[in-house]
Amino acid sequence: MAKKEEPWTLEKLYEHAYNWLLDYGPRLLIGAVVLFVGFRLINWIVNRSQQRMHQRDVDPSVKPFLLSLLGVALRVLLILGVMQIIGIQLTLFTAIVGAFGVAAGLALSGTLQNFASGILILLLKPFSVGDNIITQGLEGTVTSIQIFYTMITTFDNRMVIVPNSKLSNEVIINITRQGNRRLDINMKVPNGVDIRQIKEVINDAIDGCENVLAKPERRIGVGELQSDGYLLSINVWVNAHGFQDTRLTMQESVLQHVKDAGIKLPGM
Repeated sequence: MAKKEEPWTLEKLYEHAYNWLLDYGPRLLIGAVVLFVGFRLINWIVNRSQQRMHQRDVDPSVKPFLLSLLGVALRVLLILGVMQIIGIQLTLFTAIVGAFGVAAGLALSGTLQNFASGILILLLKPFSVGDNIITQGLEGTVTSIQIFYTMITTFDNRMVIVPNSKLSNEVIINITRQGNRRLDINMKVPNGVDIRQIKEVINDAIDGCENVLAKPERRIGVGELQSDGYLLSINVWVNAHGFQDTRLTMQESVLQHVKDAGIKLPGM
């Protein structure tokens, strides 16, 4: 005949709780202390690593990635160590992680793709922090390259966060990689204006702009002939950084010199 189990009483529950605390209490206390001290130590290590990278002039594009990777790796190792101290069987933990791993992998497939793309960007360097790029229909300056995303500040001061997978799989125009850019200005001129006169006026306007490069040489010529005039094409080379400011200054200078020379343009 099976032995009848004794009913749970408050005294028996207290006894079980007391025995459990005796068995696991010290482990939990030690684990909590190790976890607290470990997180403080990891923060110190990450901060020290950041200072050393700054002293060694590590590429600004790589620093955030390496620091994030270091912090995550150390925290994972710390948690596994605390689990071992507490007494959680890692074989059971591994089985649980494996069970959820497939589902998490499917759910985070986009995140993993962004992670892999971030590594490719840092290795291949299609752009670096400080470069001006055009991507996803936006133009701006790369301010940070993180593990999963890249931060771009547009010229009107909007912060755009772009997933790295978008940057590694689609077209990117790096504006500053070559160091200079060609500035093109097209101007409609009536037939009555002598081409030699207006070219001389425009050359004077260009000479007055400080940011125009001497090499490659500028080009000024007739880009298109029309029934009521011609389209004058102006090509000059300028520094890639500050391109928009130079474009505005150049157009203002050309317009002012043309007006001062008494040349009448269509609509003026």
